[in-house]
Amino acid sequence: MEHKWLEWAKQLQSIAQSGLAYSTDEFDIERFKLIRNISVEMIAEKSDISEEKVSEIFASETGYATPKVDVRSVVFNDNQILMVKEKKNGYWSLPGGWADIGLTASEVAVQEVKEEAGFDVVPKKLLAVLDMKCHSHPPSLHHIYKIFIQCEIVGGEPTKGMETSAVEFFDEHRLPPLSISRNTEPQIKMSFKKWRDANEDADFD
Repeated sequence: MEHKWLEWAKQLQSIAQSGLAYSTDEFDIERFKLIRNISVEMIAEKSDISEEKVSEIFASETGYATPKVDVRSVVFNDNQILMVKEKKNGYWSLPGGWADIGLTASEVAVQEVKEEAGFDVVPKKLLAVLDMKCHSHPPSLHHIYKIFIQCEIVGGEPTKGMETSAVEFFDEHRLPPLSISRNTEPQIKMSFKKWRDANEDADFD
């Protein structure tokens, strides 16, 4: 769960970004810029990130502020779940990443498995749409929705990708060290539960 100050800073940033997208009055524009600067200062003050870096990754977007979308592909084989080892930190995650403009969520799921794990898959079922702030992820500068899509292998072979150093299948009760910014143990358990019971509805929030 997020710290309250981070939630406030993100809300201020959202108000400022949307206000700057639609305001024409020069005084309103200055006020929204001030609000955005305050949100940046809050993050920098409470973290070890410089104001310049915070501005770059947190307050540089334009247009109406909306959540970012992360798509995770859930693939099973012989009662085991597919995971990839992240080169960046050495931890494990379901194949996935940011949704790309021009692709549907299921197309992103297929693409991510191919690029990160080498398998050809087809999407079969939506498992969950989760708000990251409602689950046990580390705090994030962004408001993120995480979409979990179950996929089925139809070809390919395990192959490391540009961002992954290993590809393996794991038992539910023998999971590797997880990259919890990407997926948590309860989310992996949820995936197994929904895979075993095809009648389960998708989770949300």
